[in-house]
Amino acid sequence: MEQITVNNITIDVVRKDIKNIHLAVYPPSGKVRIAVPLKVNEDSIRLFAISKLGWIKRQQQKFKEQERIPQREYKNRESHYFQGKRYLLNIIEAYAPPKIILKNKTYIDLYIRPETPTVKRHEIMNEWYRHQFKDQIPEIIEKWENKLKVKINGWQVKIMKTKWGSCNIEKKRILLNLELAKKPLYCLEYVIVHEMIHLLERHHNEKFLYHMDTFLPNWKQLKRELNRFPISHADWKY
Repeated sequence: MEQITVNNITIDVVRKDIKNIHLAVYPPSGKVRIAVPLKVNEDSIRLFAISKLGWIKRQQQKFKEQERIPQREYKNRESHYFQGKRYLLNIIEAYAPPKIILKNKTYIDLYIRPETPTVKRHEIMNEWYRHQFKDQIPEIIEKWENKLKVKINGWQVKIMKTKWGSCNIEKKRILLNLELAKKPLYCLEYVIVHEMIHLLERHHNEKFLYHMDTFLPNWKQLKRELNRFPISHADWKY
């Protein structure tokens, strides 16, 4: 990937068929990316980046101060999140198929066989998160299909290490990060709307922002909320 360095900050440069330069700083590490029109030269990109250095540093500082969740070990009283709420894990060993039950808005009861390894506990939790999505996502998509006058042909949830979501415009399918199950429902809805609006406008340009402002006027606040909540030890961005 093309890169430039400005004031000891490495910036990824992505050339696209767009009219204007777009700058983004991604959590959690403060990675910087500039999307530029195809024929813009490096000197112009560098001058643009220099003019935005103050803003870049402020964004990176915000992400540096954001709370991090250490890698989970799936032990008793360990913190886990679901729909933006913090729960304590309660391990219950039983010679029976594994299951998970939310209890008293405080505990996640994880029923597992004795000596179940950590990696298996992780898989059980992820499958439970996936199952919760089965009712939530279709309802949100249907709501916004009616509002946006678009049609989604399908959706999928998977573990993603670089994005909260993506949209295959040609197939009209959206892909969502499983990590969103740990965030509030309004964060999930924000990401779904973001991806669905790509069916109205492919690029993150003025037209795209116009649609976001029109259909989801508080989207900037929702984006800040998504990035404000504690993030896992893996790197996520949006």
